[in-house]
Formats: sequence, C-alpha cells, structure tokens
Amino acid sequence: MEFSRTSGVLLHPTSLPGRFGIGDLGDAAYRWIDFLAETGQTLWQLLPLGFTGAASGNSPYQSLSAFAGSPLLISPERLVARKLLAKADLDQVPQFPSQTVDYGRVSDWKTRLLHRSFEQFKATPASGYPADEERAAFQAFTVANAGWLDDFSLFMALKQAHDGRPWNTWEPAIRARQAPAMKQWSVDLAGTIEEHQYLQYLFFTQWSAVKAYANRHNIKIIGDAPIFVGYDSADVWANPDLFYLDADGSPLAGAGVPPDYFSKTGQLWGNPLYRWEAMAERGYEWWIHRIRVLLTMVDITRIDHFRGFEAYWSVPAGEATAVNGHWIKGPGRDLFVAMKRTLGDLPIIAEDLGLITADVIALRDGMAFPGMKVLQFAFSGDPHNEYLPHNYSPHCVVYTGTHDNDTTLGWYAAAGKKERHFVHRYTGRDGSEIHWDLIRLAFGSTAHVAIVPLQDVLGLGSEARMNTPGQPGGNWEWRCAEDALTPAIRDRLNEVTEVFGRGLSPSETPPEHRRRHHVRTRPIS
Repeated sequence: MEFSRTSGVLLHPTSLPGRFGIGDLGDAAYRWIDFLAETGQTLWQLLPLGFTGAASGNSPYQSLSAFAGSPLLISPERLVARKLLAKADLDQVPQFPSQTVDYGRVSDWKTRLLHRSFEQFKATPASGYPADEERAAFQAFTVANAGWLDDFSLFMALKQAHDGRPWNTWEPAIRARQAPAMKQWSVDLAGTIEEHQYLQYLFFTQWSAVKAYANRHNIKIIGDAPIFVGYDSADVWANPDLFYLDADGSPLAGAGVPPDYFSKTGQLWGNPLYRWEAMAERGYEWWIHRIRVLLTMVDITRIDHFRGFEAYWSVPAGEATAVNGHWIKGPGRDLFVAMKRTLGDLPIIAEDLGLITADVIALRDGMAFPGMKVLQFAFSGDPHNEYLPHNYSPHCVVYTGTHDNDTTLGWYAAAGKKERHFVHRYTGRDGSEIHWDLIRLAFGSTAHVAIVPLQDVLGLGSEARMNTPGQPGGNWEWRCAEDALTPAIRDRLNEVTEVFGRGLSPSETPPEHRRRHHVRTRPIS
C-alpha cells in the first residue's frame, strides 16, 4: 500500500477523559476525532482493542482473544441513549481517578453495569422499538461473527465457571474440547455465553459508529496486531494444534526478544509460539481470518514485532529471563503472499524496531510495507544513524516515540550529556521545548507518515508514560486531563501540520473544519 504525506496522533481509547474511570467510545471519542480534524490530522493510531485482564497486567498485547473487543471501552451513556440502560443506572458512579485507570475498580463496577444492561435487554418486551431492532441486530451480529465469537463466548463462560483459572487447569474433557463436554457445557452455560456475545455486540456496534465518524471526517484508523496471542486465550484453547504445547496443554516454549535497548535481560513475553508448519498446511487460514476481521475495525494495521515473521526468539519454558533463547525461522513471505491472495492490498505498517537483519529488511521491502523510525533512537552522535530524518527513505512512518518509550520530556530528562548535545546541534534549539522540537523534526521529515503520541503534543513528563517494558505493573493507566486540549495546543499542532504539508487540501477538508485557526471548542470531557 502506498501511503501519502500525512500525520496523526497516537492515543489509546482508554486514555480518553470521562467520569467512568476509563476512556470509552462515547462523546469523548467523537470530540477527540473533532480535535484531530481541526488540527489537520488524518490518522488516529490505537493500541490493540482486545479483551484484557488482570492476570496479564491489563496489557492490550496479552488479550483473551485476537478477535474480541474490550467491554471496558463500552460507553454507558450510549447504552442509556439506546434504552439498554436506565438513566438512573448512572446516578451512583464511583469517584474514579481522573488521570489514571484503576483497572480493578473500573472492571468490578463496569462488569456489574453491563450485566444490568444484558438483563434489561433480555427483559424488554418482545415487540416495539428498541427491542425488535436490537434483537435483530444482535442476532445478525452473532451469525456474522460465529467464526470466532462462538469459541470466544464459550471460553469466557468456562473461565467464569472455573473462577477465572487458565484453561489448562480445567477438567480434561473440556480442556481437550471433547464433543460431549463441549455440548454439555454449552447447554449448562447458555445464559453466560449469550451475555458475552451481547457484550461483543455492544462493543462492535459502538466501535463501528466511532470508526464511521472518523472516516467521514477523512481520518483513518491505524490499529495494532500483536504478532503473538496470549496463552490463556480463546485462540489457543480453540486451536491447540496451531501452537507448541505439551500433552497437558502447557507451552513448550515462550516468545520474547533477546537483550536490547529496552532490557539487559531481554523481554520474556511468555506467549506460546506458533506451529507455522501447521498454519501453512491450512493455508494460513487463522491468520487470514484474523487480519480480515481486524481490517473491518481499522483502516491500516501496525503489526507488532514484524521481525518475528522472518525469525522469532524462542525461550524454553521455565526460564526466568529471555537471555537463554534462540532464533527460529518464521513463515516469511509465504504468509503475506497467502494473505494478499485472499484479502488483496495489505495496508500494513511493519514494526521493525530492535535487532533487524538484512533478511527482515528484505521481507519488509519485498512486501512494500513501510517500517518505523523513532526519533528517540536517533541522537547517538552518529550522523549516519538510520533514525535521523536526513537518512530516511520516504516509505516509512516516523514517531517521536511509541507506547513503549518514555515521553519525549521524560526521555530528554534522562538522556546523557552527549545525547542532549547532539539533539541541540541537530535541531538548532536549546531543548527548552524538546517535545515540539521533535514534533517539528518528525513532521518536517521526508517520511510519508508522521505520528506523535498525545503525551508529546501536550508536553508531559514520565508520569504520563504508557508502558515500561519489563515492568510488571503500573502500565497502560495514563489518561488525558479533561482540559488538556487547549486552543493554543490546537493552533500549534495545526500550524506545524500545515507548514510541512501533512494536512488535507482545502477542497478535501470537511466544511465544518476548514477554518481551523483559533477554533473555540469545548474540552474532550
């Protein structure tokens, strides 16, 4: 896919402001899209939207399903508007933190609220609006998504019936998906299964509306596909033959990366590894189905840890760190050729950071996928550093930093004297506005696409960091303050976008957003 000269902002929906303890798909999401349009942006990048849990530290990269969406993102106010909750149900909202997500409290409260919505959905009289329309839409959704939804909803019901324990601790018959056990559990848990289907219906209905609104405003959504899936997931339970597991269903090895910039002992992710030969025998149908579903949710997808398709780091089960792993060849070009044959053009961004070999570059370039450049990696003092803007080829995506980096202010505060000195020399600035210095470098570069985390637009420090690789807790919690997006910030982002030719032309800009300078708008609360 050929990318035009554009720009956008990285912000996960959980970071949107609002009174329900976590960002959601309600009014704040629409006002966020308005902000992007008003500042000339045409891209909104997200982290994975999957169903997360406390056992994985609430990481969107360790989801309970590669297909399902997170119910925590469902907007309660939108449910009230559709008569799927009563207005009184929102009268007693707990006092949640406004600038961090307390996942435990939010999950407990929202799970009860969504259960109330399901009960109301089931109890609504069987005729008249909205009952007929909602029921018909719900049934259509379950039929259209049966290919992943049936396994997922049964998996989630089984986890509840087993007090949240991992699937490999369940009774042998259902752990092994024996037909009599599958039939019996499906009958016994029918109500809970339907509730999980209902939650996915709500999520996808709300997300589809948000995406449609973004697209109407000439904004494309960049999603994120982790290369690996979580072990305790519907994907592994439903497809054990596609992963390296022992006879009891436990992983024989786990995924990770060797020691690198982020960690001296590497990163031990623990995800089970694919049996790529089994995937190939089935024509890579699982991966094709995964990307097909994802591309109904987003316009472009970033594939995390792209180098793992060429070769992946395998760490034996039981290791405490990722140091004692080894490289194993991945599927390479065959996977993407199979995808392209079925899906057509692949709007993919390759996350090619870390230890990248000539073979990885050949795979990326052979498929014409743009790679990533991160400015925080650029200032070693070597003018030939591949992350310096003057060394870019246009077919790439430049970031000031990613969700795994510190914010630009945090990075600069921790940088060594040599690194800071080179930043000053390269930018011709003194670093007093380092976040805008790097934004200008990114937007002014030859890269076709420039993406900036919202934390850098706002000039926030390490307290706003989204993730610290290798740190088990305290990640994925940052939220944007309600009054953060001031007119001054809007004007400045709009200015740098226009100066470097990354916005829409006047003829492409929706009429309501053509006069972007000094636009007076309300905060995205």
